[in-house]
Amino acid sequence: MQAAVFKGIGSPLSIETRPDPVPGAGEVVLRVGRCGVCGTDLSMTDGSGQTYKPDSVIGHEFAGEVVAMGHGVTRFKAGDYATAMPYTGCGSCATCLAGRPNFCAEFRGAAGGFAQYVTASERVAVKLPATLTLADGALIEPLAVSLHGAALAHFAPGARVLVIGAGPIGLGATFWARRLGAGPIAVTATTRRAESLATQMGASVFVHPDSAQDLPRAAAAALGGMPDVVIEAVGKPDLIAQAVNCVRPAGTVVVLGFCSVPDSFVPAIAVWKEVKLQFSMTYSVQEFEHVARVLDSGDVQCRAMITDTVPLAALPETFEALRHRSTQCKVMVSPWS
Repeated sequence: MQAAVFKGIGSPLSIETRPDPVPGAGEVVLRVGRCGVCGTDLSMTDGSGQTYKPDSVIGHEFAGEVVAMGHGVTRFKAGDYATAMPYTGCGSCATCLAGRPNFCAEFRGAAGGFAQYVTASERVAVKLPATLTLADGALIEPLAVSLHGAALAHFAPGARVLVIGAGPIGLGATFWARRLGAGPIAVTATTRRAESLATQMGASVFVHPDSAQDLPRAAAAALGGMPDVVIEAVGKPDLIAQAVNCVRPAGTVVVLGFCSVPDSFVPAIAVWKEVKLQFSMTYSVQEFEHVARVLDSGDVQCRAMITDTVPLAALPETFEALRHRSTQCKVMVSPWS
């Protein structure tokens, strides 16, 4: 098969021929139809913090057609469309049985979506409803990230919400906040390029202050009061501090952004305001399934986030271009184009 391989910091992805995967017990092989490029893929290959292992095939937002099953697979057959969580666990501990293998002591990554085939554990795979495309299936992973974070906010009916970041995770959080009972929702970003998308996802208003120092005032003015919940969905230094500054006393800050470099904020400010600081780690199998059900119901505004689809051969150049500011939101890879 053809695959895009991460060779190391400073090198572009390399298109190489790799052996076709063979499923083990309890595994399925997917013929990848679409795989999304995630901001984490970019940050974990630029040398700024936590980094993928060199010579690895990355890509964790994938969906495809089942083409092979290992021993013991019972829920899937050849031809099924499916997506899967990009990691698995032992399958028998309390966290695995609760649908959270990311906390399993035998956690094992299972990415590899930037390739023509990928192996997934049946335990963490979800069959796609007939109404959904493979592009829809590849959106389920980032939408599940956003759903988990929004659910951790425990919105009161009509809560005022500020989302920091208008990338796919922030837009997804806006989508779910609207459906989980939030009231006015403000989205903020460093540019206005995603303002229209934010509105489509459910934002009441887009806030673009002149500086970070102006954001608390601008957000409160836009929402009719300080936000009850602030969702940080960027993962850059100083944004937790910014979220704490914005949220109301006794409010909640949910950290959805993945920042793998040192950051700081003044704890006393959070103490004075008695802020609840909630970090969010991926999702559960149940949340993956819920996203599929919501999309199957026809609630598919999130398709608008897909702004480009490229063949595997074009991925190295596209990947490097995404390191710089662009008009893209979610770029999909089509490995067989």
